[in-house]
Amino acid sequence: MFRSTGLALAAGLASLAILSVAGCAKPAAKSMSRDYLVYFGTNVSGEQENSIFLYRLTTATGLLTPVSAHRGGASPTYLTMPAGRRNLYAVSETQTFQGAKSGGVSAFAVDQHTGGLTLLNQQPSTGASPCYISLDRSEKAALVANYVGGNVAMLPIAPNGQLSAPSATDQHQGSGPHKNQTTAHAHCILPDPANTFAFAVDLGTDQVVAYRLGAAKGELTRLPEPAFVAKPGAGPRHLVFHPNGRQAYLINELNSTLTALAYDASSGKFKELQTVSTLPKGFTGENSCADVHVSPDGLFLYASNRGHNSIAAFAIDTNNGTLAPIQHMSTQGKTPRNFALTPSGRLLLVANQNSNNVVTFRVDGQNGLLAPTGQIIEVPSPMFVQIVEDFTR
Repeated sequence: MFRSTGLALAAGLASLAILSVAGCAKPAAKSMSRDYLVYFGTNVSGEQENSIFLYRLTTATGLLTPVSAHRGGASPTYLTMPAGRRNLYAVSETQTFQGAKSGGVSAFAVDQHTGGLTLLNQQPSTGASPCYISLDRSEKAALVANYVGGNVAMLPIAPNGQLSAPSATDQHQGSGPHKNQTTAHAHCILPDPANTFAFAVDLGTDQVVAYRLGAAKGELTRLPEPAFVAKPGAGPRHLVFHPNGRQAYLINELNSTLTALAYDASSGKFKELQTVSTLPKGFTGENSCADVHVSPDGLFLYASNRGHNSIAAFAIDTNNGTLAPIQHMSTQGKTPRNFALTPSGRLLLVANQNSNNVVTFRVDGQNGLLAPTGQIIEVPSPMFVQIVEDFTR
């Protein structure tokens, strides 16, 4: 495990030195591949413990090498980084923050030479257990979903990267038929491709709530009708847009399905195209879905199953955006909470929360199939994977 004492980091760096000597017979290979930095958010709950871990990902092999560990606050389970990579923002998925019934949101400065983090400031999320953070596309505001609080918040971002106090909040109301739907549970909030609307996915009410987005003025204005209503008991969790902006995909935690959606950018509403299972035929065990991503080329979609402990892969029809299952790949761990694709789309990293490991897979660019690289690292309770191009070299 990557421990806060730094001993494991030192050992990892020493191992890297040995590997570098052993593998330097072909130095030209390094120039042909692009490396990445990977920040792992975790469920490490101690304020004074290291809870965000930085690794370097070698594209050619899938090797993850430890770089540094940082005090990221209690349970930084979701992260986001602006395009300029000078800041990183994290939620603290707690039910109390600075003595109030709220989680927290932290802003960090990113060292451009090392990738290391320095805390800038923190703000309350205005609701308990924030579990998702994104930035509007102008990067002027952070959008936060509070799961236990059942609400969402907007926090303006100052020119120096610090977070201002929330400028807008909205409380969701309602429930659903599933035992986990006794109240509203906001699980995701993100802007649309045009930065006109923001959409909050609520697991507790089976809705995608729509907002008019005015980040420059700190405004988040709820529209009269939801953008989409899922099947009762589906428990929608995360929403992701296709690169073409015309389709989107909703992963449903409670009934283990994916819904393909057509998006109307003028009205901010979605229409169901198709709903498919994330599980293979014949599976009868307990399962809940977690994360979903579309490949950068828009040809494939991946979704994580917790219980079946797999990544479900689908081919995307380029004509209508519908899905066809192509693979179920074991994550080689327990409870894959989150995963991420590299910007090239050729590697996929899975964070297995309950087995304390991160596993790297190769992605076949032709057919979208996953194959293990054999690279596995230990990270305490990994919850989130943030991959960026290595800007330190």
